Amino acid sequence: MTFTLNNRYIILTARFVSQLFSPFYLPVVAFAVLLIFSYLNLLPFLYKTLLLTAVYVFTVVLPRFSIFLYRKLNGWKHHQLVRRERRYVPYVLSITCYAVLLYLMNNLHMPRFTMGIIAGALAIQIVCALLNRWVKVSTHAAASGGVIGALMAFSLIFTFDPTPWLCLTILMSGLVCTSRLILRQHTLREVGWGTLVGIVCGWACIVLI
Repeated sequence: MTFTLNNRYIILTARFVSQLFSPFYLPVVAFAVLLIFSYLNLLPFLYKTLLLTAVYVFTVVLPRFSIFLYRKLNGWKHHQLVRRERRYVPYVLSITCYAVLLYLMNNLHMPRFTMGIIAGALAIQIVCALLNRWVKVSTHAAASGGVIGALMAFSLIFTFDPTPWLCLTILMSGLVCTSRLILRQHTLREVGWGTLVGIVCGWACIVLI
């Protein structure tokens, strides 16, 4: 009985972690952090609110809503969409939303490092979509790996010691990957690939853009 209860708590915790660190929300969190801790906090409150709202709409609302409609049109349950061969259209829908946001930000002449966040998230999805032909890469792991890569890149741009935050993001990534393994959504190989893709894309897009 105790063993069963413990298993239930572990699964519930894994589901909570999976939802809390959903790939959709990480760009919003990244922008919120920049608006608080970088020189962007000098911007007018209304401008910051509109910017954060735009990021939320294009990276959370529109991708999730379009994927929801796609799933409903096909009569699939949520768990049926995780099959590798059914992930291409959701990838395309999400990539389109992120690409439009990046285009709008470029037209508004946003700072390059802010566009690097969206470009990094976009690159992660494109690489995951391309790899999907051979392996079902964990987008949760890729997103958490992207945070690690982006943090290391920002530490170069703003010249600060990232060690405390790096420890925190690595811990977060470990929790996310573990939760996906516990829920049997991915194998160790799939979360490993995801983390690697995220770190490389997150770092490269911030530094090179």
